[in-house]
Amino acid sequence: MTDDAGFWTLESLEAQRAGQGGPYLEFLRTTSLSAGLYVLPAGAADAQTPHHEDELYYVARGKARMRVGDTDQAIGPGSVIFVAAEDEHRFHDIEEELTVVVFFAPPEAV
Repeated sequence: MTDDAGFWTLESLEAQRAGQGGPYLEFLRTTSLSAGLYVLPAGAADAQTPHHEDELYYVARGKARMRVGDTDQAIGPGSVIFVAAEDEHRFHDIEEELTVVVFFAPPEAV
């Protein structure tokens, strides 16, 4: 799923994700890490459930709130959020289309 050099642009990932449909595009998978692009439109409901892997989110675009366990915070471009494996978490109150780069370690189970 990677290109030969291992370099991507946000624009190329967004085009790939849009072309396949669905909110999530995995673009990297190694033995120790996977990464993807997650896009939720304004007003959408985030249906994800806790994962068995640690996650790191980087918000590239958009405005929303995120709840991780009992903590709820506004997020926007430049926000970085860590979610430990098995922790309840969810994006909500999505005001502007949310574009998030997601890293899983170990790779997300599929």
